[in-house]
Amino acid sequence: RACIACHGPDGNGISPPNPDYPKLAAKQPEYLLKQLKDFKAGKRKNDIMSAMVANLSPDDMSNLAIFFSEQKNKPGIVSNPELLEFGKKFFANGNPDLGVPACAGCHQPDGSGTSTYPHLAGQHASYVYQQLKRFASGERDNDRGLVMQSLALRMTEQEMKAVAEYVASLK
Repeated sequence: RACIACHGPDGNGISPPNPDYPKLAAKQPEYLLKQLKDFKAGKRKNDIMSAMVANLSPDDMSNLAIFFSEQKNKPGIVSNPELLEFGKKFFANGNPDLGVPACAGCHQPDGSGTSTYPHLAGQHASYVYQQLKRFASGERDNDRGLVMQSLALRMTEQEMKAVAEYVASLK
């Protein structure tokens, strides 16, 4: 029940979207479980989530991951449509000049992700942007091998905003 307050009853978030509360619907259960374990172990830092997972058992975390992964993802909201074309191009191609590969290479062209790389399609743009900023600053460092940290560090502010808007537009 505590999850619903921030992530919504079906994992599609609350309205209006809060950049601190991601959509969890349709995310891979492996990814969700890893994040819950990382919050509990202090590998991913967030005061609210750390308190929420403190008393969860491994079975509780597994059940939550499965529940949210089975929910239907609702389309995201695009607030800056003028960034979509640039975001689409960056998602598909990256920025070779700065050594940033295409987002689609790991997260799939449709944003569906894999068991290692999360489903991004329809995620709140504000959340995606905030996470990219956190990876770039080093505040978030629980990705496998610091891949996202090293990539986000080389992204411009405009690229982060455009990719976030594009991800929100994916179905």
